[in-house]
Amino acid sequence: MKRGISSRTAVLAFVVLLAVAPFVLSPFYVTMLNNIGLSSLVVLGLVLLTGVAGLTSFGQAAFVGLGAYISAALTTGVVALPAALSWLHAPWAALIVALACTALLALVLGSLTLKLSGHYLPLGTIAWGISLYFIFGTLQSMGGQAGMSGIPPITLFGLALTSDRMMYGLIWAAVIAGAYALLNLLDSREGRAIRALKGGIVMAEAMGIDTARSRIVIFVLAALLASLSGWLYVHMQRFVNPSPFGLQFGIDYLFMAVLGGASHVWGAVLGAGVIVVLKEWLQGVLPALLGRTGNFESIVFGLLMVVMLQRSRDGIWPFLAKWVPVQDTLRNRRRRLDPGATPLPRRAMPNPDEVVLDVRDVTRRFGGLVANNQMNLKVLSGEVLALIGPNGAGKSTLFNQISGVDTPTSGTVLFRGYEVTGKGSRHIAGLGMSRSFQHVRLLPRMTVLENVAIGAHMRGKRGVLSSVLRLDREEEARLLAEAARQIERVGLKEQMYEAAGSLSLGQQRILEIARALAADPCLLLLDEPAAGLRLGEKQALGELLRKLRAEGMAILLVEHDMDFVMELVDRIVVMDFGQKIAEGLPEEIQSNSAVLEAYLGVGDGE
Repeated sequence: MKRGISSRTAVLAFVVLLAVAPFVLSPFYVTMLNNIGLSSLVVLGLVLLTGVAGLTSFGQAAFVGLGAYISAALTTGVVALPAALSWLHAPWAALIVALACTALLALVLGSLTLKLSGHYLPLGTIAWGISLYFIFGTLQSMGGQAGMSGIPPITLFGLALTSDRMMYGLIWAAVIAGAYALLNLLDSREGRAIRALKGGIVMAEAMGIDTARSRIVIFVLAALLASLSGWLYVHMQRFVNPSPFGLQFGIDYLFMAVLGGASHVWGAVLGAGVIVVLKEWLQGVLPALLGRTGNFESIVFGLLMVVMLQRSRDGIWPFLAKWVPVQDTLRNRRRRLDPGATPLPRRAMPNPDEVVLDVRDVTRRFGGLVANNQMNLKVLSGEVLALIGPNGAGKSTLFNQISGVDTPTSGTVLFRGYEVTGKGSRHIAGLGMSRSFQHVRLLPRMTVLENVAIGAHMRGKRGVLSSVLRLDREEEARLLAEAARQIERVGLKEQMYEAAGSLSLGQQRILEIARALAADPCLLLLDEPAAGLRLGEKQALGELLRKLRAEGMAILLVEHDMDFVMELVDRIVVMDFGQKIAEGLPEEIQSNSAVLEAYLGVGDGE
């Protein structure tokens, strides 16, 4: 393995260069570095929002303007305040007000916009971004389109930061603090929940993650970083008008994120630096070459965006990492794993022969199609029940009705005596039901350990602030230790620190089972767990399921491998055309004429 510098050394070298820069560079370059820092703050939010969570926003420039205009209005006295609140006219107090107002507006806009999906989400962000931009331009008290001046400087330790060189340290301190806050957040229970959004809402909710909350959280955090950038900008310029807060700047910020590496925190700084420098250079070179003035750099950026999306969707950060290799973090990850961490509390298993799952007359219609018709089944504690049938029989649809992914048209689902019909998969998962999926749903770039730790999400309590400030380390150690225990349990110990996407399909299915077990369930729903497994892997899976059954866990599985099913399960329910056609012991099902006809097209009369 090629060795390189440690990540801590790389960051320290970067900080040292930043510290030296204002003493050796001309005012022009100091101003450029300030602009890079201000843009980096906005792009950090987009890394979290777009790169990590997969939510596209073109409206971040409007939040920059919000922070700038609120602070300008307060510090210049445009907003009249009673004497008791005169302290709000100070820039630092205005920052608190600006962040609070931004958070409130982002909460409202996020609640409305994040309900959209597909291309409607970015269109929604464009709509409110343009709206806020025009509101800024109509504020006559703030100078309208012409803007206003006379905004006071920030005072730090009694020193007024009246020049770009004096603002430099504060801007870059904010960037570094913001970057580390995001790194801390992503390296936590809350961060895994945010990253799980890219794996799909169905998977994340099934693991007990409140996806609506996670989306709102990252939307608000991204808005706060943009607002902070606006506050710094307005007190550095000491002038404000609407022009820097329009849609074009929102597109530029998004381009910075994509170019630098939308899924890499430090890629935000890289992308901002490249675009700010390139824009400054092109604005000088292109008019001279073409003999006319205009925003010709936008053409270059558009072409560059197309090339990047075709050739390197991860941006240029991975290429930089190859030239300046950072030591593999495997050793650090192993050091973080504490085998001596206090075990997480366990759920009490059901009593022997307790009816864990009771499905009563469940019917699901999709228009004129009846996918499930009057389905009934029961699963007892310490029992493995197989749900089999030809392709299209409605097995996975029934799984979705049971686990809360979908709601039955009629009928009832009881889980440990509680009616959970239509309650939602997150609520049901919290009661002790966990599942795998017919088509594997993992986060391929996350390690095996991190993927399994997602399953333990409900067993932790620490929130976003604790994660950002790294006050969650004890709980985090317990969650990772539990994930490691389940990984060893299913036989993937050697792959614990590998990316999940590098595993074979069979290993990925086993990984899904480990993730489900990390939730500490009493009922396990397994959708084709043996598909893609080699003989030895199937045998190991069978042994694991027998062990779980002996511990009192109830297991309901859909499977097409009849040899695997017949050797493992206690009872079998057979479906065809959405309804139950047989139920009984494995040997009874093997000789059932209705089952033979459904599978082979032959009955007793043939």
